[in-house]
Amino acid sequence: MSSSEEDDLLLAASSFVLMKALIKKTSKTKRKRRWWMTSLYRNRGLYSGTMLLNDLQKEDGDHFKQCCRMSYETFNQLPTLVEPKIRKEDTKFRKAISSNERLALTLRYLASGDSFASLSLVFKISKSSISHIIPEVCTAIIEVLQDYIQIPKTQEEWLSVGKKYEDLWNFPHCIGAIDGKHVQLQAPIGSGSNFFNYKSTFSIVLMAVVDADYNFLYADVGCQGRISDGGVFRSTSFFKQLEEQKLEIPPAEKLIGREKAVPYVFVADEAFPLKENILRPYPGSHENGSAKRIFNYRLSRARRVVENVFGILSAVFRVFRKPMLLEPKKAELVVMACVYLHNFLRKEKASRDIYSPTDLIDHEIEGQLVRGTWREDIQSNIAFTPMQRVGRRSPRFIEENRNEFAEYFSSSGAVPWQSKLA
Repeated sequence: MSSSEEDDLLLAASSFVLMKALIKKTSKTKRKRRWWMTSLYRNRGLYSGTMLLNDLQKEDGDHFKQCCRMSYETFNQLPTLVEPKIRKEDTKFRKAISSNERLALTLRYLASGDSFASLSLVFKISKSSISHIIPEVCTAIIEVLQDYIQIPKTQEEWLSVGKKYEDLWNFPHCIGAIDGKHVQLQAPIGSGSNFFNYKSTFSIVLMAVVDADYNFLYADVGCQGRISDGGVFRSTSFFKQLEEQKLEIPPAEKLIGREKAVPYVFVADEAFPLKENILRPYPGSHENGSAKRIFNYRLSRARRVVENVFGILSAVFRVFRKPMLLEPKKAELVVMACVYLHNFLRKEKASRDIYSPTDLIDHEIEGQLVRGTWREDIQSNIAFTPMQRVGRRSPRFIEENRNEFAEYFSSSGAVPWQSKLA
């Protein structure tokens, strides 16, 4: 064979190989893409999360309460409220997940803090679907339960709050207890040190004002953990309204048996500033039986209400027991949904005792504190951490207001057991 014939044969062979490769590539691009679904999700009709809930209710109501943190009867009230906002339509390809199941899935997540992988096995819903369902349902819960958290709008409403504090906790002129907690997160992607707090963890802050009956009057969440705790409080709409005197707080009045008029106040701990309408304890230690020590005891007793509110939240909604594996915006929705559910369950007669039984909350017998059961496992609550306590100086006239309360508690406003406990 001549050299020219060899060259022609080599060229023909090369062309054949190239054409075959092109044909193979073209056939691959035209091949239809196929999606495979595991039998776990294809067979939802055989035993779904809805069927699980029905079985829990039929077998033992306590199991349902443990699953969703409410009775079956209370649970049935919620779908009526949230269904218009979370209902999805069936398509030609698959049947939509029911509103009841979406709600139950979300409540189970709030109650347990289980991973999406674990919830996927229980409810037979994919992790990607769960990641969309939970924020959607939390948003719906917040919207439909808006009326369950309201700041008093008139002086009469504030006086009603104050009367309960005086009747239940022997603290006149108290119209709320203030506190804040860091809600721990996983390190948000690309956030740098924005959410890095004084405890060397990542967090957002939940700020709250509560009444004497363990209900939220106001809640704000989302401030980055890196911001100083004083800065967190100052950034809230509540503080701005307080500073601008837009809260319709009643004017100062005299305490019984006293001559000096003192303002209506919110009680707080050392993390908050001493202001005209905010009382914090005297710093340092004080002699037994002294007016300052008795004042600190009486203030702590009234402020214990807000401690218990956070204790109830973390005891019932165990999503707070560990860092939330969510981006900050989704975590905010989860926290606020728990806050609104707290007030909803506290104010509904059918669910109040189930949600927060007597032994769960601190109570007193002849002034002696009986610690609520929520305190027993407080060490496991690593995701709910207190605000940092900071020393501050205050104007003289504000110090005088605090001194007036202290003198009142040591005279006409004394309670029989305070000298033993203070």
